Amino acid sequence: MRALAALDLRLLRLLRTRGHTPAAEAAFIKLARAGENGLVWNAIGVAGAVLSRRRREDYVRAVEIVLITLLANTAVKYTVRRARPVLEDELPSLTPVLSGRSYPSAHASTSFAGARALAAAGLPSGPLHLLAAAMALSRPYLGVHYPSDVLAGALLGHAIARLMTESPAR
Repeated sequence: MRALAALDLRLLRLLRTRGHTPAAEAAFIKLARAGENGLVWNAIGVAGAVLSRRRREDYVRAVEIVLITLLANTAVKYTVRRARPVLEDELPSLTPVLSGRSYPSAHASTSFAGARALAAAGLPSGPLHLLAAAMALSRPYLGVHYPSDVLAGALLGHAIARLMTESPAR
């Protein structure tokens, strides 16, 4: 376990020290804001439900999946109670957070759930998953999650969306 924790910290430090320009940081901060509580995924789902009468039910289902994923993520976060990363004073986080709990990343879980659910609703999977990956990457880049938080969040979101889009009840 110690080796994994050390790797997690090395990857976090790498993401906090490489590729940082004012423009890149501003872009990742905007991306992270759009991902708060699954906002961008729910906005896409609501827009789809309004604009597509034929696929309305699928888009509503996508919004439900993102919200259920957010609730599940919060339950895990309050159970695990992992503190957010703190690097030395020279590498403070670049964005505020809603909670001091880190594991798993809600941005990653809602993003991967949203990407899979919206793809099941008929949107192109590639761009959705690219956006989800960028959203997830933004978290350690901004210094507010360990890479393992992001991985766990992505797996949680993907699993919930898979269960809910492939269930026999559909």
